[in-house]
Order: sequence, then structure tokens, then C-alpha cells
Amino acid sequence: MLRVLFVCTGNICRSPTAEAVLRQLVRDAGLSERVEVRSAGTQGYHVGQRADRRSVEHARRRGYDLQAHRARQVSSEDFSAFDYVIAMDRGHEQELLRIAQGAGRQKLTLMMRYGGISGEADVPDPYYGGSEDFEQVLNLVERAGRGLLADIAARLAPKGSAAKTGPESQAVHR
Repeated sequence: MLRVLFVCTGNICRSPTAEAVLRQLVRDAGLSERVEVRSAGTQGYHVGQRADRRSVEHARRRGYDLQAHRARQVSSEDFSAFDYVIAMDRGHEQELLRIAQGAGRQKLTLMMRYGGISGEADVPDPYYGGSEDFEQVLNLVERAGRGLLADIAARLAPKGSAAKTGPESQAVHR
């Protein structure tokens, strides 16, 4: 089982949105039995809370379900438990580098690395913004999620075979 962890600040907006998007992409690709997707926050002030209602609503409109989500804080143990630890922005990446130990640092990457958009490093925080900010987060994580799925599928594919994940998940790396 390949395990993916998305991380933002409070685990109520960006990372649960990315979790829901990738979970759906994984399901659509027929990889649910081989890939587990979770999320966490660098800070613990929302632990146990549901996803932000605006994230829930915008995600629902696109067919993603965040209703069961409960926020949790990332821990150093996550670096041994997960194969991918994906930061939503460079600030999270720096915080995670402080938490990670040893080889776990090699599992850490930025979400937008998979987005194929030159110069776009961060998924911006929509918390203090409006509806358009939550839509932008969805747009970015859907795009990067497809690139991440291609990476996961290639990693899961038997050596010497081409990974097939559906027409919408073509690699976006350049």
C-alpha cells in the first residue's frame, strides 16, 4: 500500500481538499486498494474539527466529499508511515523539514511540483479570502492531483510496464 499525506496549516482547507481530490482520482483510476490518502496540519489549533464549511461546499459542487474529515496535526512519525508527504506551500515545507528526521526528508515535496505550472510553487491559503479563492485551490489541486496520480501510478506499475490511469491523468511534468 502506497500512502500519501497532504499538509497545510490547520488541516481544514487546503490539505483536506487535496485529500478528497486525490482520493477521487485514485478511485477513478482503480487504485483504491493500493493507495491510501490522508491529510494533516502543521498546527494543532483545529484538531478534531471538521473541514472549513466553505471548503466543504466548494468541493461538494465538484463532486468531492469532505463531510467525514476531522483535522489532525502532523507528527514526526508520519514521515515513516507515509511514502509521500506533500506540503501545500513553502512555509509548510519549511515547518515539515524541521519535523522530519533522516530519510523522511526525502519523502517531502510541494504539491505544485506535480502541477506542471512554471513558477507556481504554492497553493494559496483561501481561509481569509472569498469564494474565488476556494475555487482557485480546487483548480490547483485538481491539476497537481492528476500529475501526482501519474507519479503514483508509475511507482506502482510493475518494472518495465507502462502505467495506465485513464485519459485525464496524463503526466503534466515538463
